[in-house]
Amino acid sequence: MSKKSLFSIATLLIVVVGFLAFAFGAGKSLAPTIFRNTKPVHTGPEAALPDLITVNAPLPNSVVTSPLTISGKARGSWFFEASAPVELRDSTGNVIGRGIITAQGDWQTSEYVPFTAKMTYTKTATKTGTLILRNDNPSGDPARQKTLEIPVTF
Repeated sequence: MSKKSLFSIATLLIVVVGFLAFAFGAGKSLAPTIFRNTKPVHTGPEAALPDLITVNAPLPNSVVTSPLTISGKARGSWFFEASAPVELRDSTGNVIGRGIITAQGDWQTSEYVPFTAKMTYTKTATKTGTLILRNDNPSGDPARQKTLEIPVTF
């Protein structure tokens, strides 16, 4: 075989392998994809994940005190057994409070359900923190995890 034939065959082989790798997803990360929309979407004064949850208290960057009152509305799918976890972290990432938001109506719906919670937290030396609301995800599937993070001031 001539060098030109070998070069043509090698080029064709590279193209075929490249196509197969692209078509069958070679090179994709094997790490689970985690849906995290962590920046609040401001549709008004409240923080929200569009079409999932809206928090109207506390407002983003507002001054909070303990006990902290949390209220808003979320789609029924945000809850499991009418509740979902919430935590408060200081600016260094330390968890200073944990709680549960509770649906104030039938949570087994695709509609919005109002929720409330009161959470006490320990004082911190930092001046800012983050309120983190997560959907209750009993499956443990990272792809089903939703998170809303709201900046607050102490």
